[in-house]
Amino acid sequence: MMKWPTIAVGALALLGVSMFATAVRATEAASPEPYSGDVLTRSTLTGDWGGVRNDCSAKGVTFDATVTEVEQGVVSGGKNGSWEYGGRGDLTTVVDTQKLGLWPGGFLSVELEGNWADSVNNKTGALSPVNTNALFPLPGGDNVGLPTLNFAQFVSPYAGLVAGKFDTLSGDANAFAHGKGDTQFLNVSLNVDPALLVVPYSPLGAGVIALPTKDPHQALVTFLVVSANGKASTAGFDDFHGALLNAEGRVRTDFLGLGGHQLVGGVYSNKKYTSLDQRISSVIADQALATKRDTWVVYYNFDQFIYETDKTAEKGVGVFGRFGASEGQPVPVQYFYSLGIHGKGLIPTRDLDQFGIGYFYSSVRNPTLELPIRGTQSFLRDDWGVEVYYNIAVTPWLLVTPDVQVIGPAQKHPLGHDSQGLPVLEPENIGTATVLGLRWQVLF
Repeated sequence: MMKWPTIAVGALALLGVSMFATAVRATEAASPEPYSGDVLTRSTLTGDWGGVRNDCSAKGVTFDATVTEVEQGVVSGGKNGSWEYGGRGDLTTVVDTQKLGLWPGGFLSVELEGNWADSVNNKTGALSPVNTNALFPLPGGDNVGLPTLNFAQFVSPYAGLVAGKFDTLSGDANAFAHGKGDTQFLNVSLNVDPALLVVPYSPLGAGVIALPTKDPHQALVTFLVVSANGKASTAGFDDFHGALLNAEGRVRTDFLGLGGHQLVGGVYSNKKYTSLDQRISSVIADQALATKRDTWVVYYNFDQFIYETDKTAEKGVGVFGRFGASEGQPVPVQYFYSLGIHGKGLIPTRDLDQFGIGYFYSSVRNPTLELPIRGTQSFLRDDWGVEVYYNIAVTPWLLVTPDVQVIGPAQKHPLGHDSQGLPVLEPENIGTATVLGLRWQVLF
């Protein structure tokens, strides 16, 4: 019979609360001392803290920290060819109430993160940011926030409840192409369906978790209701301006004896948004922007091994893909797909190295500006990109990743202003951008 920690931790990790990945590692690690070992072989730089860290983990309390830094430059095309450096730190704590000697099925999750310095996200002309890591907890500048503070309680082997503040980027999970740009792809569109950016990053909410087979690694269905607003830098209780509903199901597959997953989901929001289409003359006269109420997104993704060398460690070569559709408001991405290849542990003695090659295409609903003199102007086109990375595990706790991206930017012309202060499209074209980058991550 499956024990409470295995059911609850696994289910919540798949639900999309990012920190439960830490709990999975601590709860289901093959070694009873997951943080031990010499400095070149242990999982974290600081190790087991003289045994205290392993003891805490055994009692259901885990502490983990990472620092991810990125240097990127637009070496051709785009809007600006400068190089930029930035980074993000992340602290996570998970408490398992059963292991702590309290009651079964309860989990408290807390995450604190901060970023600093700059990125080239606004210098490519693309809708899709080329550095996901720079966006959280807030894009631009130096920020600190608490994106996750929630509690989950399983009431049976088949169902649980969760409530609090959520890191929603962990939804749309994919084994080969997912995250905050820290270990796999850097580009947002290869980590999540960009139409889902209509969902706030850190809202308050509540939900139900269903396990049809009792095993969260085989099938998981979630239903969430969250605020249509939410930031990691605010509590969120005074910022309710609509509700957002999300339903998602993920199932493990075993086609031809090879592991994989299939996921499907949908989002509906009743929030009033600022419309992408604007009549500037009306804005000047009324001092108000046109609005639009309600929006929706449907999405699907899969990951599938085509060659598998180690099922337990998930080593081999696989393919992945995402497909999505939305109303195109307020995020202008109307249709989206991405496809790619992932590999891990293919070189002897390099078990932790991994690589990825991905392509994405966004069909963009072109917003229009209706100007008093110049008439209607449109300024976007479809967005596409290719990314290749190789993640080198220098040690289990030090990862270095060279990264190359070629981006077909959605923005056709730079947006400027005339002598009267009205928006105007500049005549020069924004060409295909080539972005080089180097990422390094330390697990403490």
